[in-house]
Amino acid sequence: MTLAFRTAVPGDAALLVRLYNAAFHADYVRYGRCPGYGKTAQDMLDSLARTHKQILLLDGEPVGALSYTCEGEGRICLGCLCVVPAHQGKGLGARAFSRLLELCPDWRRIRLVTPVDKVENHRFYTQRCGMIAGPVVKDGGVDVVEFTRTR
Repeated sequence: MTLAFRTAVPGDAALLVRLYNAAFHADYVRYGRCPGYGKTAQDMLDSLARTHKQILLLDGEPVGALSYTCEGEGRICLGCLCVVPAHQGKGLGARAFSRLLELCPDWRRIRLVTPVDKVENHRFYTQRCGMIAGPVVKDGGVDVVEFTRTR
């Protein structure tokens, strides 16, 4: 199987909505809300204007997305790294994180947040991405933990 990446363009808004909804549906059910779930095509177009997005293509099929913001001075905010459930556990997320490092070669600090009780996310970000768990904060009633990686 071949994994490729391509930069998302405005015409991908509906595709990105489908990918995000597939990847984050379980979180929406679990928490009653999820920032990556339920976006409209217009929401996604607005997001594309503010953030960099890559679409993950497995043998040409869209299976996930990577979204990040360059905050200046080598600081990166990883807003979304998602893979649809049918393709999770195949190393695609780790390869997408490696792609982020390639796209941002001058990175100094990468940060993201994920729900505190999503143990599988914690394991992925620490063991596969070399990140360190930080403080727990509230985000709309959900406890989230900030992960960082610095160099």
